[in-house]
Amino acid sequence: MANLNVEITGIRSPNPFWLASAPPTNSGYQVQRAFEAGWGGVVWKTLGDPILNVTSRFAALSYSGRRMAGFNNIELITDRPLDVNLKEITETKKKFSDRAIIASVMVEPKREKWHEIVKRVEDAGVDGLELNFGCPHGMAERGMGAASGQVPQLVEQQTYWVKEAAKTPVIVKLTPNITDITATAFAAVQGGADAVSMINTINSLMGVDLDTWQTVPHVAGLGTHGGYCGPAVKPIALSMVAECARNPDIPVPISGIGGIATWKDAAEFMLMGASNVQVCTAVMHHGFSIVEDMIDGLNHYLDEKGLQSASDLIGKSVPKYKNWGELDLNYRTVARINEEHCIHCNKCYIACEDTAHQCIDRLVDTSGKSILRVREEDCVGCNLCSLVCPADGAITMIPLRGEMPLTWNERQRKISGLEADEITIS
Repeated sequence: MANLNVEITGIRSPNPFWLASAPPTNSGYQVQRAFEAGWGGVVWKTLGDPILNVTSRFAALSYSGRRMAGFNNIELITDRPLDVNLKEITETKKKFSDRAIIASVMVEPKREKWHEIVKRVEDAGVDGLELNFGCPHGMAERGMGAASGQVPQLVEQQTYWVKEAAKTPVIVKLTPNITDITATAFAAVQGGADAVSMINTINSLMGVDLDTWQTVPHVAGLGTHGGYCGPAVKPIALSMVAECARNPDIPVPISGIGGIATWKDAAEFMLMGASNVQVCTAVMHHGFSIVEDMIDGLNHYLDEKGLQSASDLIGKSVPKYKNWGELDLNYRTVARINEEHCIHCNKCYIACEDTAHQCIDRLVDTSGKSILRVREEDCVGCNLCSLVCPADGAITMIPLRGEMPLTWNERQRKISGLEADEITIS
């Protein structure tokens, strides 16, 4: 079996699967149960001055029979006394010394407040700190969470304050509610962050009840925006991890968060540059035991790929992630329909005819049977037909030999060169 041990900024854990700071890490009882199930580390639910939560505070998006495809919450940081949390952290670390325990922390943007909580939390025996600059609701109205995380200068300043007092590694958790996450990631690095984690939840309103006209969820008939997570946010999170991983100005490890539910999701995040992953919604949906399948699946995958360690995955796909201008304009694929697998639902024909490039014809063969055929000379290789097709193997995208590779950037350089020559000649 491959070695699943990972290290992120000096923090070691027996596997890359951590629980994110959230309801599943709210107490020592829960964290110890998670470690018994096999989780490699946890980020304790955000510590700070205890708050009052409201009810109801969760809502979910179900789609095509899948429950909790997206998840929304308006829950805030811990509502338990700090002393109680710290006592349970100490007890849990003694029982599970080989597991990583990271304390998520959030306080007012004041230097002395950060120094105070850093000392108290580190005295409890944590392996590291995660600064919560991402919570988009409730705490942001108080000047914390995303209110700080959306301003690079505040990210840098508060990270610097923490680093003044911290003896353990500092991970900065970033908000996705910003135009360019690399700006705040860079600010965290400038402030001295040892690593960054992303993404926190996305600002959202889950829905409106069409009978009562109340928001979902609502508190005594009134609602507010919340944080969105779950499988639906995975592509957004993966993109943001990739952007930071390929940026030379952000040379720190990344802890990947956002829609991770299986070992495959974890492997994708690690290939795109994450040193480990954090999970929340999937555990709230299915329980702590899902980590067993994640461990087994990743082990088998690494064996199949001939890799000795989970760390061997980290960043392997980053060089393949480019700006649009670096893609080959001359690369061409076309769709081909395999009649043996086609179930004649006509979804591909409708999608192509109504919303793509009208290059699928409905024909009748010599036996009188209706068939679908792609006019390859008109096919632009958009993939839509293969995406809507419900029958495995019925539509395949086939690469064709084209002209010599040419990117948009290269094309523009050639055009600029020709224009320069014309100016010189004239």
